[in-house]
Amino acid sequence: MADRYLSLTGTAPGRFLTRRLGLPQPAALHRWSPDRPALDGPVFHLTAGPSSLGLAPVLARTGLTVTTRRPEDTVGDPADGSARPAAVVLDATGVRDVDTLAGVHAALHPVVRSVAPSGRIVVLGAPLDPADHHQSAAQQALEGFTRSLGKEIGGGRTVNLVRLTDAGAAGSTLRFLLSPRSAYVSGQVIDVLAAAGSAPQADARQADPGRPLAGRTALVTGAARGIGAAVAETLARDGARVVVLDVPQAEQDARSLADRLGGTALTLDVTAADAGERIAAELPDGLDVLVHNAGVTRDRRLVNMPAERWSSVLDVNLASVLRTTDALLAKGTLRPGGRIVATASIAGLAGNAGQTNYGASKAGIVGLVRSLAPRALAEHGVTVNAVAPGFIETRMTAAIPLFLREVGRRMNSLAQGGLPVDVAETTAWLADPASGAVNGQVVRVCGQSLLGA
Repeated sequence: MADRYLSLTGTAPGRFLTRRLGLPQPAALHRWSPDRPALDGPVFHLTAGPSSLGLAPVLARTGLTVTTRRPEDTVGDPADGSARPAAVVLDATGVRDVDTLAGVHAALHPVVRSVAPSGRIVVLGAPLDPADHHQSAAQQALEGFTRSLGKEIGGGRTVNLVRLTDAGAAGSTLRFLLSPRSAYVSGQVIDVLAAAGSAPQADARQADPGRPLAGRTALVTGAARGIGAAVAETLARDGARVVVLDVPQAEQDARSLADRLGGTALTLDVTAADAGERIAAELPDGLDVLVHNAGVTRDRRLVNMPAERWSSVLDVNLASVLRTTDALLAKGTLRPGGRIVATASIAGLAGNAGQTNYGASKAGIVGLVRSLAPRALAEHGVTVNAVAPGFIETRMTAAIPLFLREVGRRMNSLAQGGLPVDVAETTAWLADPASGAVNGQVVRVCGQSLLGA
C-alpha cells in the first residue's frame, strides 16, 4: 500500500503544512538501483584520537571519492552542493578515555549539517577492553552517541557504529553501509571481529564485485512472496543460484519466481520432522547460503490465546529453524564458507502486545544466533547472523488498521516504513563471501525504531 503521507511531504505545500504542525518529516530514501548504484558525492574520512587502522585502501574500494579534511577546514553547509559529502567515516578506534571523546565532537560537529540527504555517517570503534575500564567506558559511549545522532540527523541520513580490529575484514560491511543498499539500516552497532577460523572471504580477490555470490547456491524458506521473494531476487541479482522453498500450497508462486530467477523451486513443510533431510537430499552438491525466512503470526493476547496458536507460531518460526539448521550442519550440506541468515524481528527485542508467541519465537532466533555462531564457525566454517525487520510494507502490514499502520510507519528515525528489499539487501550483505568476519550479529532493519532500537 502506498505511503500517501510520505508522498505529501515530498511536495512544497506538504512540507510547509507538516512543518507548521510539527509532524514527522520523512525523506524519500535513495535505495540501490541499476541507474543509481552508489551514493552521490564524496566520503569524508575523519579521525578522533590516534589510529593505525590503514583504512584508506578499504575506503577506496567502496567506489566513492575519499577525501581527508580537518574539522576546521569544513564549515557549515557548502555553497556548492556538489561538495557536500555523501558520507562521513569517523575513525574513533583510538578513543580511550573521556578526554579523547572530545575528538568525536570536534570531528563531526563542523560537518554533520553538510552531509547530503540520504547520506551516511559511520563511526568506527574498537572492541571494549576488559582490562581497561576507561577505554571500555569511552568506547561504549560511542554507542549512545551514534544512536542519539541517528535520531536527530533527519533527511533520510543514517548513522551506524562498527567495532573492528582489522580494516580489511570490514570491507564488505563498509561497502554495504556506505551504499544505497543500507537505506533502512540506522542506529546499529555491528561487530566485525576477525577470529581464528574465520569463514573464508573473497574481498579484494573477488572476480566480479557486482556478483559476489556467483557460483554459490542459496536456499530461502518462505520465498514465494513478500520479504522472502525479495531476498531470493536480490541473491539472484548478486549471482546466486537460488532454491525457492515454500509450502505446497504456494507451489505455483514458488515455481513462477524460481523460473524467473533461473533457480529451482522446492515445496515442503519446514515444520516436518524430516525437512532438513529432504532439503539435504535435494542439494547433493551442497549449499552456501541458508536463509530462514518462513514465518507466521497468530496474534492474540495471552489471556485469550489457545495452545494451538502458541505452538503453531513457535513451531514454524523457531523449532523448524533449529531442526533444519542442525540437520544441514550435521550432514555437511552447508559448505565451509557458508552463511546462515535467520529472520528475527524487533517484536522479539522490544515486544508487542498481542504477540507473546511471535515475540518469543523471534527472541529465540536471537538466542540461536548468539549461541550457535561461534561453534558453527569453529566446527564448520559457517557464519550465523540474523536480520530483525521493523515495520516493513507488506500485504500483512497493509491489513493493519489505518491508525496503527501510520504509527508503525512513523515510529522510527526515518519516519517511514521499510520495503522488503531493505531486508533483502541486508541479507545479501551477510551472505557475501567477504563477510566472514561478521558473525553472531543481529542487525535491525527498522529505520532505527524508536522502541527497542
